[in-house]
Amino acid sequence: MQSTEINLGKLANSIKLWGRELGFQQVGIADTDLTQAENHLNQWLDKGLHGELDYMGKHGNKRTRAELLIPGTVRIISARMDYWPADAKDINESLDDPALGFISRYATGTDYHKLIRKKLQKLAYRIQDEVGEFGYRAFADSAPVMEKPIAQKAGLGWIGKHSNLLNRKAGSWFFLGELYTDLPLPVDQPEKDHCGVCSACINICPTQAIVEPYVVDARKCISYLTIELKGSIPIQYRRAIGNRIFGCDDCQVVCPWNRFASVSDEPGFRVRHGLDSSQLSKLFMWSKIEFLEKTQNSAIRRLGYDRWLRNIAVALGNSKPSNASIRALKTRQYHESDLVREHVQWALEQHLN
Repeated sequence: MQSTEINLGKLANSIKLWGRELGFQQVGIADTDLTQAENHLNQWLDKGLHGELDYMGKHGNKRTRAELLIPGTVRIISARMDYWPADAKDINESLDDPALGFISRYATGTDYHKLIRKKLQKLAYRIQDEVGEFGYRAFADSAPVMEKPIAQKAGLGWIGKHSNLLNRKAGSWFFLGELYTDLPLPVDQPEKDHCGVCSACINICPTQAIVEPYVVDARKCISYLTIELKGSIPIQYRRAIGNRIFGCDDCQVVCPWNRFASVSDEPGFRVRHGLDSSQLSKLFMWSKIEFLEKTQNSAIRRLGYDRWLRNIAVALGNSKPSNASIRALKTRQYHESDLVREHVQWALEQHLN
């Protein structure tokens, strides 16, 4: 297929329409020049702010130079999909009740990786039906891809001071996915920054992980501490974690742009197993088999059972003293995992000292 044989402008408009028909709320097209994002990433890595996120640097320039990751790439189709579950309990109600375990809203439903990648694959097939064979590769947080800078270049939003992508009409409660392609499609205008003088996200962060506007120290971030960190959670951050057992949404909750966010009608993002408002003591009593069953096709599965217990132990230590909490913790006091035992002991000390 020769690009001169088709109307690329018309094709770009059609791709955006087809994307919306597949369930994406917005689709944009970017070129592959990520020089600015590459400089920002390298500075962040040089300062060691990535903690144990070694994968952010191990692929060299493939993350920021699309043609090195997928040879022949000249454009990137970026798509966003709202994920706020329509049936989810109010976030503040969950956070304000220390007996409940708070799970970041993106993880209360089905794992988005496969869901979005399948929709992108369908979009690619639709393009192929129109133009014939073409080069492409679909990603949904599944490879070394700078999805937020790409989305900003594609006009889907701007990267806020908390490092999440923001959209004036949709806030930040959405996922991103990409199609790398060899089609020389016309590109969209990048979105401008609309954070202004607002510092709500910086001020609200429980661990002050946003060390300066647009710079997050992952080593302090609760999402990193409860999801990415494989070992012991540093004692100085355990109290600040509160009842957050998987991720943290505080910087998004407080963002004024999220007053424009919409709930998702995607069935896969509906809350599963009451994970938006479950009792910590009950979650802590899940057996390993229960954990594996109830986190099947869930982003939570990547934690593994021991880190699941680690996180809940910290949250139980931060809860109000109760017989239920103490009884639950004591059931794991002699757990086979050193990691679990350490955090259970800390939690018990918060209640018994």
